[in-house]
Amino acid sequence: MRRIIVTALMVVVVASLVFASGRQEQPTDGPRVITVATDATWPPMQFVDRDQNIVGFDIDLINAVAEAAGFEVIIQNTAWDGIFAGLANRDYDAVISSVTITEERKATMDFSIPYINAGQVLIVHQSEPASVRRLQDLVGKSVGAQIGTTGSFEVEKVSGVDLRTYDELGMAIEDLAQRRIAGVVADTPIAADFALQNENYSAVLKIVGEPFTDEFYGVAVRKGNSEVLDLINAGLEVVLNDGTAEELEIKWLR
Repeated sequence: MRRIIVTALMVVVVASLVFASGRQEQPTDGPRVITVATDATWPPMQFVDRDQNIVGFDIDLINAVAEAAGFEVIIQNTAWDGIFAGLANRDYDAVISSVTITEERKATMDFSIPYINAGQVLIVHQSEPASVRRLQDLVGKSVGAQIGTTGSFEVEKVSGVDLRTYDELGMAIEDLAQRRIAGVVADTPIAADFALQNENYSAVLKIVGEPFTDEFYGVAVRKGNSEVLDLINAGLEVVLNDGTAEELEIKWLR
């Protein structure tokens, strides 16, 4: 009988260890460790560089947040199609991956304060004067956008600007580089990837003005995980107010 009881206890202990292995373990001393998932396939926000390092605006931002709030961060590359399921399953503590804050998502997860407006921006040729800052400055000229996107709808709103639609945004960017059109409207991160990161266009194109639509990104955490949310928000408050976030925008998105 005693042997049976001991065996049963061993099974319980082993089962507990197996269960615990699927959860984030915290050290008993030292700073809080927060594991953050990202889908590193969307430059310049998050991507894998030539040295196989995960880099980008989101990565620099969460590292700055961690430093400001006094916690350590571990970045975990995770496919987008399962990233929120993993968050709910406690595979990691948070997600920073160009996640737009929406009412639908807020029903199943909590969000940090917004850290960037990734709305529509205007890309123009480097030869355009500094006075060109918005769509209204291109009245009488043609501006491109991908068909059926928010960008195309925004161009349509401006009287006197000729909308040129494209099946692919890259075709519009090429026409702009060749000065066949005067501007292109696109999401901020996509615009930055073409105008700043792409070696074929970074020397001839530039982003002007500020985003003129609202599409705010936030860090997602598991619903009800106030400990992690409070730490991230504390760090974000610092980096949003001390100029760090602005410096990162200039580095990656301007």
